[in-house]
Amino acid sequence: MSKLYQIRHVTRYRYENDITENFMEVRKCPVTRGRQRCMSFDIKVEPKSKLARIEEFTGNIVHHFDIPQPHRQMIVTAESLVEIRDSKAPEIVLDAQSWSQIRELENESDFLDSILPSSIVRETDVLKALFSKTKPKGDEDPYTFLRRINQEISQRFEYVTSSTQVDSPLDEALSKKQGVCQDFAHIFIGLARMAKIPTRYVSGYLFHRQNEEDRSLSDASHAWAEAYLPGHGWVGFDPTNNIRATDRHIVVCVGRDYKDVPPTRGIYRGQCSSELSVAVQVHPADTPPVADQFRRMDESDLKSDVWLKENPWALDAQQQQQQ
Repeated sequence: MSKLYQIRHVTRYRYENDITENFMEVRKCPVTRGRQRCMSFDIKVEPKSKLARIEEFTGNIVHHFDIPQPHRQMIVTAESLVEIRDSKAPEIVLDAQSWSQIRELENESDFLDSILPSSIVRETDVLKALFSKTKPKGDEDPYTFLRRINQEISQRFEYVTSSTQVDSPLDEALSKKQGVCQDFAHIFIGLARMAKIPTRYVSGYLFHRQNEEDRSLSDASHAWAEAYLPGHGWVGFDPTNNIRATDRHIVVCVGRDYKDVPPTRGIYRGQCSSELSVAVQVHPADTPPVADQFRRMDESDLKSDVWLKENPWALDAQQQQQQ
């Protein structure tokens, strides 16, 4: 069985004054790997610009462009069609002896980035204190440990939008006991890495079904983590919603932490403040958008301040970066 999803991800930057040049990187293209296949991808920029495409060593697809002309607004619209095959996640069975196989990965250069501390995920005193309470138990195998911390993060931390900022240190979410998808993924990664399990950050989308009790926002991009388990490869864990990554999770990028994979990142020439607005739609390809739930995000609508007030799924800059 396969499932097809359509994704529409619109980002709008507005500038207080004219800026004379804008260089931007965009990471919105779902990858093709394993059970996931990106069947089509289209990206448009306003003002119009020629885009270049590169593939990072991780498999991430990055588009970049330059707008060398005065402008006060920029809109980046990405549309994808993604197929995910074999919806049932395979059963994983490991024993306590698997820890010795995990330890051997420390000597392999391919896994160093996923074991060592990164820019955001550092071994702080607060994280160490949490690890002392959640570290692997006597006869617990690596997979059982990861499932447990996935559940404990979901239970210990409250999902609160805008409770942290994009540049907030991990200790802020740990101390407040609240955060968003980005924070929970980073906490999971930190605990797993302290147990010497290779773990990486995943940026993408989550399709929300009505009968699922997801805590994450239904109209935003999403974040979770993947851990490497001997004999099974990279396995996805979603601590925000206390689930394994399933056929509802659509992968866009992987990295050491969020700083490796922001949806948009760039610089502009000019002295003025900027404002960022974002809207995301994810729905089955054979099901048209529901009027009350998904409104087509036309560029003409995005130019209207009224549109932003009327649509709760139009996130502000801080929420976008966190999700």
